[in-house]
Amino acid sequence: MKKTHLTVILAAIFCCAVMSLIDGVIRPGYAVKSAIKIALFLGIPVLLAVKDRDLAALSLFHFPKKGLLAAFGLGAGIYGVILGGYFLVRPFFDFSGIAGKLTQNAGVTRENFLYVSLYISFVNSLLEEFFFRGFLFTNLKTKGKLFANLFSAAVFAAYHVAMMTGWFSPVLFVLVMAGLTVGGMLFNGLNDRFGGICVSWLVHMCANFAINTIGFILL
Repeated sequence: MKKTHLTVILAAIFCCAVMSLIDGVIRPGYAVKSAIKIALFLGIPVLLAVKDRDLAALSLFHFPKKGLLAAFGLGAGIYGVILGGYFLVRPFFDFSGIAGKLTQNAGVTRENFLYVSLYISFVNSLLEEFFFRGFLFTNLKTKGKLFANLFSAAVFAAYHVAMMTGWFSPVLFVLVMAGLTVGGMLFNGLNDRFGGICVSWLVHMCANFAINTIGFILL
């Protein structure tokens, strides 16, 4: 394994482990948690890029014109699938505890939900695409696309475990984690197809719109 591959893998594990500690144990307010996440998911890749010239370029914000239609088409489809899936399984699963967990663990309330949801949709989605796709997947592709795809998607899903612990029943939790893994692989494919993170960012944004819509219903 090249030094850059090991560096990227260890950086990803470190950042996600710290965020798991923040989300699952320390549980600061949402603003503090977001600042820490920005420092990790943006700061560490930039520092490594400066230090190690072997790492892939982080300038991945090229937006291909042909990708616009694909982004909005896929985004609308994913929005419909997530929202439709919620209404489909709602009679069979208890979602009543999610609102309380959001308030208890992250300080998200009905009063600040609009601001948090806008941040999650526009900024947080871009930050995650930059880290998991622009930094992790892109740099690991030189080791092999299959490994890069599976590893980055698995880490992307695992990163959400701490923040979602206690939200769902065990069965639904497994389904959500599987959905996040598949979503990560889809975002990786878009990154690979269009040579940047902009298309996957727009699709990710639409997925977050759907999740925020569900959150608004629950709150």
